[in-house]
Amino acid sequence: MSQAIDLTRYIKPDDSLVWTQTTAEPLTLTEEVVAQRRAIGPCSVFVGATYSQTLQPTHVDYLKLSSFGGFGLNSRLIQAGALDVLPLHCSALGELITSGVIGCDVALLQLSPPGPDGKHSLGISADYMVEAARRARVVIAEVNQQMPWTHTSGLLDGITIHASVQSDRPLLELPVSPIGEVETRIAKHAAEFVDDRAVLELGLGAIPEAILRLLHDRLDLGIHSGVLGDAVIDLVHKGIVTNAYKAIDAGKITTASLLGTQRLYAFGSGNAQLNLRPYGYTHAHRNLAQLSQFTAINSAIEVDLTGQVNAEVAQGRYIGATGGLVDFVRGALASPAGRSIIALPSTTRDVSVSRIVNRIKDGPVTCTRSDADVVVTEWGAAQLRGKSLAQRARAMIQIAHPAHREALERELADD
Repeated sequence: MSQAIDLTRYIKPDDSLVWTQTTAEPLTLTEEVVAQRRAIGPCSVFVGATYSQTLQPTHVDYLKLSSFGGFGLNSRLIQAGALDVLPLHCSALGELITSGVIGCDVALLQLSPPGPDGKHSLGISADYMVEAARRARVVIAEVNQQMPWTHTSGLLDGITIHASVQSDRPLLELPVSPIGEVETRIAKHAAEFVDDRAVLELGLGAIPEAILRLLHDRLDLGIHSGVLGDAVIDLVHKGIVTNAYKAIDAGKITTASLLGTQRLYAFGSGNAQLNLRPYGYTHAHRNLAQLSQFTAINSAIEVDLTGQVNAEVAQGRYIGATGGLVDFVRGALASPAGRSIIALPSTTRDVSVSRIVNRIKDGPVTCTRSDADVVVTEWGAAQLRGKSLAQRARAMIQIAHPAHREALERELADD
């Protein structure tokens, strides 16, 4: 059950809206924006990663949509020409909102009910909505009885909530990804670079899940990541993740958001060891550089023989983002004994297309070759940092799928 709200009282024609992304999307409010868009008048909407069906291509009749990438269901909107992509680093997102480069007249939040301190919290996501709420003319909150209270209530200090609605509906969930043979083989190679006391950053999906399952013999791991998934829970309960040796936020898991199932949300509820912070903190170079053995593990769509990474476009379709990739790669390289690992399958599922390519041609270079460190596929690991272009090419061909190595050799020779 949820309350109705007349948004025309608060949103004006030509306003710019920003709302909480991923599984923390305030669905009651976003559904009302869509339903009332004609009455409100034309507006601009900035969305992050989207996992709901709320926005449809037909809604561009009154809503001009933009985002920082094609994560989640955004790719279908991009393909339909209904969403513009802003290429930017997550670390810069809050400042771009604060400075007005990304407009925010109205911020839509999803909050938890009041917790032990008597205050609402941001629940499962801190990302960039603190900056949005401080910039906005109007802040509208959905207070969801099913949003867990987290230790983020202090981030809302000084922010005025101008209107609110009550709801009681399950949060969106992102199911745990199934792990197959390829992901397991990739994970075995990647796990070799994770030492005791390493501080990990991982994305979501089958490969990160598979890597975490192989770390049960490690000691005193830490977590500092843009997003946290279900797989970390078992490592915490077994005493593998202690965060004991982190130079900052010792004893705490630092992340910007929880993105998973109800099990993860229950884990986060009231958890004093969970340090949810905005992107301007979790992705900041100055913070990452302080973390010894900061080990960033990220995915890619394709990597070329020199170490250039495309994490945005696959066969002409925008499905990824710049996101936090470069933030974490460079943070790992600045960390004492840090490692940056790009982990990906060597081919598409049908093996017909190699994801190790001679040169990135069809997509952008998300991460430059000067930032390359380790690339891992199911065929092994290529350590590229400090290597010449010729050495890199030989190492990368060795981790390509055997069915594509000869073609890569020929392309390299033809350059």
